Amino acid sequence: MTNNLMQMDLSVWGMYQHADIVVKVVMIGLLLASLVTWAIFFSKSFELSAARRRLKREHQQLAEVRSLADAARCCEEFCAGSLSSVLVNDAQHELELSAGCDDDGIKERTGFRLERRVAAFSRFAGRGNGFLATIGAIAPFVGLFGTVWGIMNSFIGIAKTQTTNLAVVAPGIAEALLATAIGLVAAIPAVVIYNVFARMIASYKASLGDVAAQVLLLQSRDLDLAASGHTLQIKPAQKLRVG
Repeated sequence: MTNNLMQMDLSVWGMYQHADIVVKVVMIGLLLASLVTWAIFFSKSFELSAARRRLKREHQQLAEVRSLADAARCCEEFCAGSLSSVLVNDAQHELELSAGCDDDGIKERTGFRLERRVAAFSRFAGRGNGFLATIGAIAPFVGLFGTVWGIMNSFIGIAKTQTTNLAVVAPGIAEALLATAIGLVAAIPAVVIYNVFARMIASYKASLGDVAAQVLLLQSRDLDLAASGHTLQIKPAQKLRVG
């Protein structure tokens, strides 16, 4: 009995080869899910890290600008198409649409526009997290399904051979348990990476909110100076250094 068991290939590859077709499909699906998890991890890590660094530099530069018009010139010249330039353009567009309106109303509408823009950027940054959440939630159950199916086939084999010989029972159970192991291999990194990205996206959203608040501050300053009759002296445009 022991010799027969030792002659069987109980390596991971050997167990996969001897597994039932349903268990094989489960294993392949879980391995593909794991590949998707790591692909999302590497691509989004680079993307979010670069975006956060860029936003930080843009916010530091916007803090040195004295007016919304000055900020717009900087964005147009040095960082056209960046998120900061989109927020500045939104503020300027609202000023144009609300020409002659009450200043408090302009500030309120601009704040609403910037808030929705930040929310849209945050949703875009969170794309892919749904896949991670789904993989982390269902991968263990998919692996468990493969295990149940494999053990069921093992019992069927026992019934057909009418023996409880360990050499007959052990390989089928080992193949079944391999499906659960692969399910955990797919699920655990997905849950961890999801939580890491959740924190990174929250930090990214906070940085966007800081930039939006700075843009709103510039607009509010311009409106208050215009209402008080003061002329704003604009310094030469500061460069927004973006990488």
